[in-house]
Amino acid sequence: MQAAQATRPLLALLIRLGAVAALATMGALIKLASQRGMHLLELMFWRQFISVPLLLGWVMLTARSLQPLKTRRPGTQFLRALYGTVGMSMTFGAVILLPLAEATTFSFTAPIFAVLLSVVLLKEQVGLWRWSAVLAGFAGVLVIAQPGGSHFPLYGALVALGAAFMVALISIQIADLNRTDKPLAIVFYFAAFSSPMTAFALPFVGQAHDATEWLLIAAIGVTGLVGQLLLTAALRFGSLSSVIVMDYSSLFWATLYGFLLFDTLPPGSTWFGAPLIAGAGIVIAWREHALARQRRTPAPLEDA
Repeated sequence: MQAAQATRPLLALLIRLGAVAALATMGALIKLASQRGMHLLELMFWRQFISVPLLLGWVMLTARSLQPLKTRRPGTQFLRALYGTVGMSMTFGAVILLPLAEATTFSFTAPIFAVLLSVVLLKEQVGLWRWSAVLAGFAGVLVIAQPGGSHFPLYGALVALGAAFMVALISIQIADLNRTDKPLAIVFYFAAFSSPMTAFALPFVGQAHDATEWLLIAAIGVTGLVGQLLLTAALRFGSLSSVIVMDYSSLFWATLYGFLLFDTLPPGSTWFGAPLIAGAGIVIAWREHALARQRRTPAPLEDA
């Protein structure tokens, strides 16, 4: 794997770009489905349920056994699915409540929350560079949200920030699970455990659908799964710190889909705030990459 990462960085970037495009497409489809009256919880169920047979079919086709899905920590997988279901409800909710560009921009705060969680949960020492990035990122949030005078509901911004926080928290869980389980198994158990969690709501929120709505549901499930698998595949050929910058291309897709499908464009406040948030994430990724290199070499490098 290390050799692949060293020799195929361009492939890793291209795969990550594909993942971002797939997930941005899923977000646009979720918003379309919501506008047709489909409930958030029903969309969550179908998004996860569709992944289970697709993943099982893929594993049996490629490995001809269920060995790649073996887990040594089913309890931890269940907890990850529980957290992931909460995070998914906020992620879908943000897409439904906010314009696509704003929902996407707020998702860029995940690295900022990751820094805060590393201090609180991992007792990591954070220096001037990353604290400055955290402050700049939240300044960007204030510019876009404009408390008291925004062009969208403030609670939508809070839901989007909650989603970004859950992404950061779940990233710690996934990093822990990667020590013992394969990435494909992590994706599978997230779908397998979260499907029953959301299925309980179907008798209350489920409804009949026409052919177009079923196509939307299928497309949401497929694009979401493809996005997840591509996110994992990108890390086979490049490190997270080298490919994560591609995630900011999602703002292009969100703006394009917002204009083509919903006839909306981001206002000036979003264009002023988005570079602050994206820049903060890039600085954090760069600094963590530098610190990781420092840990592999004897020369000290202060996080300042």
